[in-house]
Amino acid sequence: MPEDLPQDRPLRASWLASSVAEALDEDLGGAPGRDVTTQATIPAGVPISAAIVMREPGVIAGIPVIAETLGQVAERWGVPVPVIELRATDGDRLDAGATVAELSGDGHVLLVAERTMLNFLSRASGIATHTRRWADALEGTGAQVLDTRKTSPGLRELEKYAVRAGGGVNKRIGLYDCAMVKDNHIAAAGSVAEAIRAIAARFPEVPVQVEVESEDQVREAIDAGARFLMLDNMSPDAMRAVVELVRALEPSVGRVRLEATGGLTLDTASAVAETGVDYLSVGALTHSSSIVDLALDVR
Repeated sequence: MPEDLPQDRPLRASWLASSVAEALDEDLGGAPGRDVTTQATIPAGVPISAAIVMREPGVIAGIPVIAETLGQVAERWGVPVPVIELRATDGDRLDAGATVAELSGDGHVLLVAERTMLNFLSRASGIATHTRRWADALEGTGAQVLDTRKTSPGLRELEKYAVRAGGGVNKRIGLYDCAMVKDNHIAAAGSVAEAIRAIAARFPEVPVQVEVESEDQVREAIDAGARFLMLDNMSPDAMRAVVELVRALEPSVGRVRLEATGGLTLDTASAVAETGVDYLSVGALTHSSSIVDLALDVR
């Protein structure tokens, strides 16, 4: 279940190191690489001071990228790592003009690291900001907003971290940690019940979620042992009927989590939550969030 995942976990260190290294290679043409503009116009070893600043309001996310990027560039250049003084924490709501971090050190390091840091921060902060809008819309309803697997290839770790920073919840990380039975699986297995039985036999340790489109499928899934159902593209009235059915069954079968998905918008979020579902899943959190504009300003 989503709440069983460690929702407060930090960015995975191995992903952070390898992703920053790859991003720097893209910018510098390999390792150690070169920045032809900076290295030609600024003498080596000249110290500068700068700040990472919000150009627009938003929720900041991805701050660990700052130290990782500066550290890797400093190592490539063989110079000391710049001093970092953080002025914000991931998940903070910041106004335009707010300072995220004060930086001081080798000018080459700061300017070479600039775009890589800002690209990661802007992307993560955009997702966190978008997620916070959904979390705010659901506040007081008892429902939570979930992300999906509709993430940018190679950036899932960052994007799901950003969802957490914005007040959302990760449903599953990938195909390996939760089984999701959808229409194609049902067709291949022969029925909802057969699909659930096959998963329980092969991977008994993983939770199973089933996509349902009718009350008959709801009953079949619960009878087969599913305790996590996805209500796909249902109207609020249809969802409300399923919620009532499931809650009536819970005294005998135990807790069943219900997730609404498909065609959800911020305008309808509250109404959907009021049907009694536990979660609303929103692919747009990761596939359609606009970036938050940040900049590195030399002082």
